[in-house]
Amino acid sequence: MGTAKNRDIRLKSRPVGLPRTTDFELTETEIPTPRTGQVLVRNLYMSVDPYMRGRMRDRKSYVPPFQLGEVLHGGAVGKVMASHGNDRFSAGDYVLSQNGWREWFVSDGDDLRPIDPAVAPVQAYLGALGMPGLTAYVGLMRIAELKAEERVFVSAAAGAVGAVACQIARNLGCFVVGSVGSDAKKAWLLDDLKIEGAINYNTCGRLSEAVDEELPGGIDVYFDNVGGAHLAAALDHMRLNGRIVACGMIEHYNATEAPKGPPNLMNIVAQRLTMKGFIVLDHMDLLDRFLDDMKTWIADGRMTWRETVLDGIENAPQAMIGLFRGDNIGKMLVKLADDA
Repeated sequence: MGTAKNRDIRLKSRPVGLPRTTDFELTETEIPTPRTGQVLVRNLYMSVDPYMRGRMRDRKSYVPPFQLGEVLHGGAVGKVMASHGNDRFSAGDYVLSQNGWREWFVSDGDDLRPIDPAVAPVQAYLGALGMPGLTAYVGLMRIAELKAEERVFVSAAAGAVGAVACQIARNLGCFVVGSVGSDAKKAWLLDDLKIEGAINYNTCGRLSEAVDEELPGGIDVYFDNVGGAHLAAALDHMRLNGRIVACGMIEHYNATEAPKGPPNLMNIVAQRLTMKGFIVLDHMDLLDRFLDDMKTWIADGRMTWRETVLDGIENAPQAMIGLFRGDNIGKMLVKLADDA
């Protein structure tokens, strides 16, 4: 997959609705030369995440919007190919950065985090061991203050965040039900993640009735990745003093009109519910604890994951589109280079 040039992906136009491949452009530049104190990194994998869609809009948010004509940014794992007097990183080190959507880059090391390939394949640090996994951990452990034997409902449960959330809740002894968009994803939740129930929202009929069937005793914690109809269905069945973790609302990310709110918000009052949103970047103090717990769960076979991988940086826009079509099971990744 090597190339004499450094290829990258830039935002050509701001998407309206579902992004199109024509909203992006592939460009070529020279591979950068590191100066004294810098390292040269070759990216091996880049991450494609739902939050990136929000950054394609020109509006104020918790992260700055992508700028037209500039290289996009996102999570990536790479290998240090050369170190020119950098005292923190050497050639051969594996690193995590936010310098995705490009094949090569230089850094003084301040924006790099070392990763350990002995724990898991390096690309796992973009998924289960990375920001998506930490998001699931923060949402359940800190925001929901999850307790053993509670009843948990997770939407987008076969995604990078949802799949880890399902397993954390299961590992804590909870009764877990996930919602997904295909029978293949449903089978993965039941057979591999070994949770108690799964709903294919595309074939289940009325979603609220399906939730009631899978969780007849109600929901203590709803981990919301979707919003919209899923949030309304969960509100129908929340138990007294239940908690709703507002992690994401992917149903609305490509909306061209303002969505209508759930008609049953009064249930928040009647059931004395807590609904709280969060951004994982505000909770990085939990990173070490998260990694320790994940290493334990991986070692004893209680944490698994899947990845959907497209090959070549030229397919990164298609990966973004596929993410919103639900093409992925687990983490959506783009492989940029072989590890050599």
